[in-house]
Amino acid sequence: MLEKPNIADARISACLKDAYGLSVARVVFLPLGADQQTAVYHALADDGTAYFVKLRSGAFDPLTLIVPHLLRQQGIEHVIAPLAAQSGQLWTPLDDFKLALFPFIDGQDAYQVVMADVHWLTLGRALKAIHVAGIPAHVRAQIRQEDYADNWRVIVRRFVALAEDDRTHDPVTSQLAAFLRAKRDTITKLVERAESLAAILRGRQARLVLCHGDIHAGNVLIGASGAFYLVDWDTLILAPKERDLMFVGGGLFMNVRTPEQEETLFYQGYGETDIDPVALAYYRYERIVQDIAAFGEQILLSEDGGDDRELGLRLLLSQFLPGQVVEIAFRSEARLPPEYRVE
Repeated sequence: MLEKPNIADARISACLKDAYGLSVARVVFLPLGADQQTAVYHALADDGTAYFVKLRSGAFDPLTLIVPHLLRQQGIEHVIAPLAAQSGQLWTPLDDFKLALFPFIDGQDAYQVVMADVHWLTLGRALKAIHVAGIPAHVRAQIRQEDYADNWRVIVRRFVALAEDDRTHDPVTSQLAAFLRAKRDTITKLVERAESLAAILRGRQARLVLCHGDIHAGNVLIGASGAFYLVDWDTLILAPKERDLMFVGGGLFMNVRTPEQEETLFYQGYGETDIDPVALAYYRYERIVQDIAAFGEQILLSEDGGDDRELGLRLLLSQFLPGQVVEIAFRSEARLPPEYRVE
């Protein structure tokens, strides 16, 4: 969220005092990320300790905090676990938000700093550890499972149709509507390919593993000392491992390296594994469809949001540039068995 939410810093400080027993000298909003339902802050305690505060509005899943906590307990050091409140709970309510507190890591994401070879190896090892982690049965039973639902595809079809009758005077909305009209054929193909591959995958009995679900450059944090972390577990899911593996070589790490170079380094850390090309292609298509739907909801259904809406528009348009995620997703067709390929 780039726009500061309508909640006073003093309310956040008071909440930290009441729930965590933490006396805070200063709370500063951090304009980070494209998620309109998540706001983050830097909090400085009276004793000089820095903390990361996350406010989540709208739908809230406690598992997005419980699971990272469990992974850290298992010794997966590349996960930042939330700190428990005095009640023992990993979050606390604050007005219309849920507040979670984390240690503050002095670092930058992979949009700001180029991932070195060692970071790609570490990413591979970290994801493998997560994919094989033992999650208690009662927790695992509560985690959302992949069902290849068509929710996002239905929304995108609606927005493409809506764009044909653009009567708004809002410039951001008009730009997106014009873009959807210009890219109608490409977007239709993305939706159709995701739908066809989803139908194939529904008929299979794939092994489901714990997946982060959103491994892109913005969710990789590289500490000042070289420490490496995966952050933001709002999309965790039980799914085929390709749900995470599709990000490697998928155009979501600034394209500093070629897709082949990313894959070579990553799998040195992850280890040898069989990859289902149908699942990999599906997730690359579906990821783009989901982004079109999410940014469409942000821009076409409201004129609120200011900088967040403009950022969403830029991020969406950039996906269709040469060499970016749309082109890479279509390239994934070449890996498919001939009977599933569309020429």
